[in-house]
Amino acid sequence: MAMTRKVATVFGGSGFIGRYVVKRLAALGYVVRVAVRDPESAIFLKPMGAVGQVVPLYAPVQSEAPVARAIEDAQLVVNLAGILAEHRKGEFFAVHKAGAERIARLSAAAGVARLVHISAIGADPNGASDYARSKGQGEQAVLAAFRKVAILRPSILFGAEDQFFNRFASLAMLSPVVPIVGGKTKFQPVYVGDVADAILAAASGKGEGQVLELGGPEVKTFLELIEYVLKVTDRHRAIWDLPLALARFSAAFLEHLPGKLLTLDQIKLLQRDNIVAEDALDLASLGIRPTPFDMIVPRYLTRFRAGGRRAHHPA
Repeated sequence: MAMTRKVATVFGGSGFIGRYVVKRLAALGYVVRVAVRDPESAIFLKPMGAVGQVVPLYAPVQSEAPVARAIEDAQLVVNLAGILAEHRKGEFFAVHKAGAERIARLSAAAGVARLVHISAIGADPNGASDYARSKGQGEQAVLAAFRKVAILRPSILFGAEDQFFNRFASLAMLSPVVPIVGGKTKFQPVYVGDVADAILAAASGKGEGQVLELGGPEVKTFLELIEYVLKVTDRHRAIWDLPLALARFSAAFLEHLPGKLLTLDQIKLLQRDNIVAEDALDLASLGIRPTPFDMIVPRYLTRFRAGGRRAHHPA
C-alpha cells in the first residue's frame, strides 16, 4: 500500500516565524507549501528540506482561488500572515480579518485536520488601534469557521532576524539619541524558536479550540529593553521617551515616509501593556519552557558594537 504523504500549508511562511516553522515541519517529513504573495521571496527556504519538499506557492490571503489551491489535500494549515503597518487604508482588516476568515473557512471545507492561527497579545475586537481590532475580529471569524482552531498570541518576538532588538541597535549606531514612545509600557519578549515549537505542539493537537498567550520568562518596560540593547552593544546614548502629544505629531509625518518608522496606530498600541494575562494558557501549558532573551539576544547584537563581533562584551 502506498504511503499517504503529509502536507502542511504555511501562509506567510517566508516571514520571521515562518522560516523556523518550515524547518521544523520539513524535519518531521511534511511536504511544506509556503503560501505567500511573492514566491521568489520564499526560495531561500527550499534547502530546509529534500528536493521538492518545500514548495513556495503564490497564494495571497486576499484571493479565494489561490488560497483554496494551497490548502487542497493538506492535513495541517498554519496562518502566519500578518502586517505591522498599513500601506493602504483597510489593509489590516483585509489581512488579519478577511484573510484569516478565508483560510479558516476553506480549511474547514477541505477537511483539514488541524488549523493553527497566529494572532497577537492585545488582540481585541473593540480595541483602540486598527491593528488590535483587526486581530481580535480575525480571531472571532476564525473561531466561527473552524471551531477546533488553536489560536496563539505572542508578545514581541526576539531572534536573529527580529525587527525589535536589531532595529534599536541599528538606530543606536547612527544617532546620539534613541527616541521611544511609551517607555513605561511592559513587554514580555518571547523567543521565535519557542513560538515555532508552540505551533508544532498545536499542530499535534495541543491547545485545540483554545487561545494561548506566549511570552518569555521576563517582563520588562520598553525603556528597560532599550537600556539593555545599549548595554549589550556598548553604546552610550541618551534615551528620549517622547511626550504623547509630540509622538502623535511626529507620527502624522513619519507614517507617510518609506519604512513606516512610526504610525499613529502604533502609538495607540503602545498605550497598553503587551504581557501574558495572569489566567491565560501559556507556553508551559504546551510543555515548553520559555527561553530568556539574555541567552539569545547578545549573540546577534554583537555586530552592532564598535569593533563588531571581536569587541569585548561589556556585560
